[in-house]
Amino acid sequence: AKRRRVDDDAAGEEEAEAGPLRINAASSCTHEVAFPPSFPQSKQNELREVQPYLGEPAKRYPFALDRFQATSVAVLERQENVLVAAHTSAGKTVVAEYAIAMAFRDNQKVVYTSPLKALSNQKYRELKDEFGDVGLMTGDTSIDPNSSCLVMTTEVLRSMLYRGSEVMREVAWVIFDEIHYMRDRERGVVWEESIIFLAKGAKMVFLSATLPNALEFADWIAHTHESPCHVVYTEHRPTPLQHYVFPRGCSGLFLTVDQSGTFKSQNFESASEMQKQNAAMRAAESSGGEKGGRGGGGGRGGGRGGGRGGGRGRGSGGADDGDVLKMVRLAKMQKMDPVIFFSFGRRECEAYAAQVSQKSKLEFNTPEEQEYVQQVYDNAIAMLSEEDRQLDPVRMILPMLKQGVAMHHSGLLPVLKEMIEILFQEHLIKVLFATETFAMGLNMPAKTVVFTSITKFDGEEQRTLTSGEYIQMSGRAGRRGQDATGTCIVMLDEMTDAATIREMMLGKPIALNSSFRLSYYTLLNILRNQSGEIETEHTIKKSFHQFQHERRAPELQRKLADLERQQSQAAASVTDEDVREYKRLRSQIDSVEVQMRQRMLSPDVSLHFLKPGRLVRVRLAGSDYGWGAVVSVQRTGPEFVSASTGASAAAAYTLDTLLLCGSKRGQKGQMLPPTAGEEGALQVVRVGLPLVTSISAIRLTLPQELRSTEVKNSVLLSLKELHSQFPDGIPRLDPIEDMGLTDEPFKSILRQLETLEEQLLQNEFFRRDAIKEGARSLPDPSSQESRGEHQRKMALMAEAETVRTELRDSQLSRFRSELKNRGTVLRRLGHCSEEGVVTPKGRACCFIDTGDELLATELMFNGVFTNLDVHQCVALASCFIAVEKSQELQKIKDHLAGALQALQDAATEIATIQQECKLTDELPPEEYADKFKPVLMDIAFKWSKGVSFAEIYMETDLFEGTIIRALRRLDEFLMQLASAAAQAGADDLRAKFEAGAESLRHGVVFAPSLYLA
Repeated sequence: AKRRRVDDDAAGEEEAEAGPLRINAASSCTHEVAFPPSFPQSKQNELREVQPYLGEPAKRYPFALDRFQATSVAVLERQENVLVAAHTSAGKTVVAEYAIAMAFRDNQKVVYTSPLKALSNQKYRELKDEFGDVGLMTGDTSIDPNSSCLVMTTEVLRSMLYRGSEVMREVAWVIFDEIHYMRDRERGVVWEESIIFLAKGAKMVFLSATLPNALEFADWIAHTHESPCHVVYTEHRPTPLQHYVFPRGCSGLFLTVDQSGTFKSQNFESASEMQKQNAAMRAAESSGGEKGGRGGGGGRGGGRGGGRGGGRGRGSGGADDGDVLKMVRLAKMQKMDPVIFFSFGRRECEAYAAQVSQKSKLEFNTPEEQEYVQQVYDNAIAMLSEEDRQLDPVRMILPMLKQGVAMHHSGLLPVLKEMIEILFQEHLIKVLFATETFAMGLNMPAKTVVFTSITKFDGEEQRTLTSGEYIQMSGRAGRRGQDATGTCIVMLDEMTDAATIREMMLGKPIALNSSFRLSYYTLLNILRNQSGEIETEHTIKKSFHQFQHERRAPELQRKLADLERQQSQAAASVTDEDVREYKRLRSQIDSVEVQMRQRMLSPDVSLHFLKPGRLVRVRLAGSDYGWGAVVSVQRTGPEFVSASTGASAAAAYTLDTLLLCGSKRGQKGQMLPPTAGEEGALQVVRVGLPLVTSISAIRLTLPQELRSTEVKNSVLLSLKELHSQFPDGIPRLDPIEDMGLTDEPFKSILRQLETLEEQLLQNEFFRRDAIKEGARSLPDPSSQESRGEHQRKMALMAEAETVRTELRDSQLSRFRSELKNRGTVLRRLGHCSEEGVVTPKGRACCFIDTGDELLATELMFNGVFTNLDVHQCVALASCFIAVEKSQELQKIKDHLAGALQALQDAATEIATIQQECKLTDELPPEEYADKFKPVLMDIAFKWSKGVSFAEIYMETDLFEGTIIRALRRLDEFLMQLASAAAQAGADDLRAKFEAGAESLRHGVVFAPSLYLA
């Protein structure tokens, strides 16, 4: 059911003409060349001048090439390396196809690598249709491995290089797609090693999103392979983009960045103001402002300066359901489809798609198109068994697809995911909800792209999208030859400010930095194939990591000299006596303030004011939470946490307080304020009354129910508005006029405090800082703006030490030390001898890179796998395959519990040895052992035994696509274990692992890819 469609890379139906390739004269690009150190100066100018190729082209195109494409083609025809950096959908594939066509013309072998198996499958189908003689090699699939063009994952390429594959000796060209993946912390090292170990004669083509340090990368290639590397770079978009914001909860689009790249500040402020008004209307019945007592910036003795602001908050939750429906209806009405909604949660994608399908009552496909959808669906599920066709995800998706609505994420059944990709390319999906992986790989553009949120969880923290991520996804908007402009829409959260949006939309992409690291797999393969530590150190020297550090060394040395000069000047500006006097006064002031607060916080004085909604400032264990709102006050309970403030009567009371908190917790489990750069959210925190440092004259009217995020956000919005209303600081209760503390002992404390403050103002050490900061009164000691000269000096010293450390790291000493320590681990575990000769155990370890190589080898050689049957081996091996967290309680069968315990014991032993060998970057024993979770054990065991997929996926909360991907990776891991066992001469174990892998290869898990059918 394949229909003719407009080629997004072509500008029409014209035929390719004879003669030289045509060039689009209106386009432009930047061209630079990186040379190796030994390259003759006389030849450099010749290489810098690249003229269009006028000979018979290896491949013709039915459209004029953009300048960056034509320049790249000319470089390829000169048999030279090239890095092509351009936006998504700009047409980088043209360069890759031309390199492949050249290889076919010249009877050469060419390798095309991609970062993901799914992308390799897609690219294989595309290139197979174009060139015919194309093979595929991924971890679990091998098709025509002797073809002239081989598509493979980068891991397979690295493995072939380590094995000394005969195929690699014949390769003339290697194309690295999505080379910016090299910055990936876990897998980036695979790209570096592959590039380092490629034969000198092989030429490379690198395809990348825009990179700010593209020339630095090319310099590394030129140095490593002693051959020039060209950089062809363009910011040009064939279809210009217009960026809008859509205020959530409102209506209307506001142009924020026009197609010339101009940020429309006034439009954004209008959108933001509309949203604020809407939020205020929603919160009108639940919050308001009430202030009592004296205004002004800080009462007498009641602390100094303003409190910490409420922060921007975060748009972490996805768009409201109603907002998504509004956008879908707008897309339909304004003919903005096809539209891609990028959402950063797989369950969100499914929920939005289901909601639009069920509630919108919109039909995006015509009856004829619905027939085509039915045909594609029928052909796709014909790949499945009758039993698998009855799976709920397979049956239930068809009505949605017929409407022209779908979702796309890694948790889908592969056959459904690929079917949706095919339907989208055939223009039969008009509304697609997708995660960011859809922005990679094949060119699948839309007319409009919508972001339901601009924050994502990256595995460690919830953060705003980087400019590079936004550029990659927004680049899907605009179809070449069909749309005059592409449209990008950001669903705006009320907490998002203009600076964040401007940086995201117009900021520079993230630089490509090395993530090189030493792994046991790498070390053993180098030792096995080469001559030991000298060659290993050579590899480290050749890494992009070392290249970048050596490049930065002169800059770091200049920075260090400047910091030391500033440090010397800071030290000379005040006397030691000034510093000692400052410290004495500061200590006395702190002591007096404690006395004053104890009196102000005594229950007979403070409880009258601490009604719900009263703003208070809280400090706990050195953490300043800023201003929060009291929810309730109660006597001390069992969960009471207090500070050591003496036998104060206030210690008998606790406050439930709405405070701005971050994602991290303290040693006792208490919520902490947001860290630098983190927006945080309001949470109800129980604190002891002695932890209150200030009581405000402001009291909010809080809503009755505080559990929902929307209500908390409305309170946070009120707090933000108060900080804007009082830029000099939230007004505090005056202890005398507002709180009635007129007794002589308290007045004496105030007089003592005022005297000390006057002395501090005369201190030279303090005054220099106050003058520099433009202070008009005594700064708040808890404010960052009040750091003194001493703190500045300390900061300079700390920064200088950081630079010194970075300079030390730029030498080989750190890697040499790590190399020595890892070598000790390998010797203690029996992988190599004292002389550095790899043992049979070490040679077996060289075959394992899908799971932890040390632990897997240990279980092979200590007899754990030997004592298990085939299905138990499969179950235990599944612990090496990382999957997302599951909320299900893991039920470990008795016959598997012993094997799991043996795995954990072996892992603990390995981690202990690593600790003893001073590998400080490795996890401690308990955490290391905890990495190998039994999430898949029961699933793998049952699937190996032949239990149906329907029964298995109904018993877990994992996505069905996650299960399938994990089981296919497990198959790959088992085959690596089989190869390792064969290397060690353990034929029985090899046969067991091969049988285990075979037991997985059935049903929907191993249904063939639609791209390979």
